[in-house]
Amino acid sequence: MTSYFEDIAPIAYRGPDSLEPLAFRHYDKNRLVLGKRMEEHLRFAVCYWHSFCWTGLDPFGQGTFLRPWFEGGSPMEQARQKAESAFDFFAKLGAPYYCFHDRDVAPEGATPRESHENFRRMVDVLGHQQQRTGMKLLWGTANLFSHRRFMGGAATNPDPALFAMAALQVRDAMNATRELGGENYVLWGGREGYETLLNTDLARELDQLGRFLNMAVEHKHKTGFKGTILIEPKPREPSKHQYDFDTATVYGFLVRYGLEKEVKVNIEANHATLSGHSFEHEIATAAALGILGSIDMNRGDPQLGWDTDQFPNNVPETALALYHVLRAGGLGQGGLNFDAKVRRQSIDAADLFHGHIGGMDVCARGLLIAEKMILDGRLQAAVDARYAGWEAAGAQDILAGRVSLDQLAERVLADNVDVAPVSGRQEALENLVNRFCGA
Repeated sequence: MTSYFEDIAPIAYRGPDSLEPLAFRHYDKNRLVLGKRMEEHLRFAVCYWHSFCWTGLDPFGQGTFLRPWFEGGSPMEQARQKAESAFDFFAKLGAPYYCFHDRDVAPEGATPRESHENFRRMVDVLGHQQQRTGMKLLWGTANLFSHRRFMGGAATNPDPALFAMAALQVRDAMNATRELGGENYVLWGGREGYETLLNTDLARELDQLGRFLNMAVEHKHKTGFKGTILIEPKPREPSKHQYDFDTATVYGFLVRYGLEKEVKVNIEANHATLSGHSFEHEIATAAALGILGSIDMNRGDPQLGWDTDQFPNNVPETALALYHVLRAGGLGQGGLNFDAKVRRQSIDAADLFHGHIGGMDVCARGLLIAEKMILDGRLQAAVDARYAGWEAAGAQDILAGRVSLDQLAERVLADNVDVAPVSGRQEALENLVNRFCGA
């Protein structure tokens, strides 16, 4: 087969003054940032689904992408052709990782056994392609939302037989992820929620979801999988309300079902904004709760109210997100997956490269700005100064439970001092961030 990407040369770093369109201007994977290579900080991953499975279809029109693996041959032949093209793209782009859903890489069969066997054959193909190109797997997952059988949920389905079918897919996807050297496993509950409470037993569905996740954790330990299990929060779409609404909601769920030490979150920028939060808020919340795992790096459109999955292009927002990642000690086994797709009018093979190059350069610039903010120290110093009073012995006694409410109230009466508030200096700090960003 002639490669779909044969006319495109491998993407190289050319520096910030380069005018070459298919080249990195800021992503220099070997540049040291706080003592680690840029590639090790960012750990970029290309997603299989948006890049190689999406046809350009939208609710008002048919697909616009005429990729060769969308037509001709059997579904398995198309899957093999898609895999070869995908790994050609990965290798030329130079990102170290990729990620997939089970149904991205293998077609659904007529029976559960046929679907299982299709996937097993394609896992062998992926293993071969990884050896051919040197690519690594950041994470795998199972698609428990596209097929009509899951219209009422997967783990939260009212039918235990469909709960069992979801378990088969997750078991197979977890095993494949382990065999392919994957470093994480993700669960996204797109249908784990409800459309109306008129036909929903919410308490029962939460218990089902809690048991399902515990089964996945048990399987991880049984098989010796060393990766991290991740939940990806999202408030709505496709469900009206999803049980993994945001990071704080997920943490409460994990605590209730005894999983807060076992499961972390994979935070998506577009999902964060759909939940009414900022991207940096979700990252900072996950870090504070000890469950920051990995990131889906994309953006939404502020004029639209749904998940548009666009490549990141806002340097200051990305810099602040990565500032909180660095302050948290990095992503560990996680990475930055581009859960982003080119627009349906971007129909050329080169457009896939333009989208990823732009996103990777934006992240690289953001990382370098975040490094400057950390080395400068003024942002952290301002936070430390604001909370300095809590470092005093008396304040530490309060936090340690050595002072009662009554004792604290009597202390205020004895001191009889009307304490004046201190400025939070928000505008000054915003100006400081803008200076780091070149504004």
